[in-house]
Amino acid sequence: MTLAERPKIDLGLTGYDELFMTDAERKENKLPRIHDIPLELIDDFPGHPFQVRMDEDMQQLVDSVKERGVLTPITLRQKEDGRYEIVSGHRRRKACELAGFETIRAEVRDMTRDEAIIYMVESNFQRSQILPSEKAFSYKMRLEAMNRQGKRTDLTSCPVDTKSDSGAQVGKDQGDSRRQVFRYIRLTELIPEILQMVDEGKIAFRPAVELSYLTEVEQRWLHEAMEYADATPSLAQAIKLKAFSQDKTLGPHVIESLLSEEKPNQREKFSFRADRLRRYIPDSVPFNQTEDFVCKALEHYQQFLERQRRDRGDR
Repeated sequence: MTLAERPKIDLGLTGYDELFMTDAERKENKLPRIHDIPLELIDDFPGHPFQVRMDEDMQQLVDSVKERGVLTPITLRQKEDGRYEIVSGHRRRKACELAGFETIRAEVRDMTRDEAIIYMVESNFQRSQILPSEKAFSYKMRLEAMNRQGKRTDLTSCPVDTKSDSGAQVGKDQGDSRRQVFRYIRLTELIPEILQMVDEGKIAFRPAVELSYLTEVEQRWLHEAMEYADATPSLAQAIKLKAFSQDKTLGPHVIESLLSEEKPNQREKFSFRADRLRRYIPDSVPFNQTEDFVCKALEHYQQFLERQRRDRGDR
């Protein structure tokens, strides 16, 4: 299939020509009018799964807004109380706020909540970088919206057993199979601390899916054990943890024992009790910089030993 033959995806996003139409032209073409909406009247979309990161890209967006304003209006949905919620444009709204603007160009669309969810997910999937947690919750929100619209879904079943094709439909644009979509949805069962480790790349995707079957209490035991041992489970270990959980035999000691197993090609690790190290470290050094301080101290000690060897050689 050539590029020209590929079906086009209509996300309902504002076209280039539409941006510069007058209100009369927009009314004639039955398009939403562009409004200047006060930022103080705009709320976030409930349960919005995509993060607004204060990074270099955001700073570039703020600089662009200061120089040229918001070129692409954000999309809003009016609420019953007269306020608005963002359907698409959380980053642009934040950029306007940081730029010191009081209003933002927006088009207000008449949408049901489920229509707004689907629009919100599809428009945000155009981002260049999407975290696993963002994809997980957005897939779940869209499938639930489709379910309420009458399309068959089953969010509780294993992806292998589901008979619905909605998962395949949701993941199609992202290149994810139905099975992969339901794997992502499993991540929503992780406690926030472990899900953050997945986003940070500390826990791989497939082990994380297996860990999602642990109860909340078991996951908190696991998180505590991972912090203490400075280790994360491999896929094989995660599968074992899930099996122990299903057998109702998973406890802190079992978790610690599994995490202490040597993995293939695993490098030997050392661990120290923090209270033994902190007595030698100034209070001005933050706790999370303990390792850096110790490494720097060891470097200086190594240099001291080398000077001693040189001095002995000179005699």
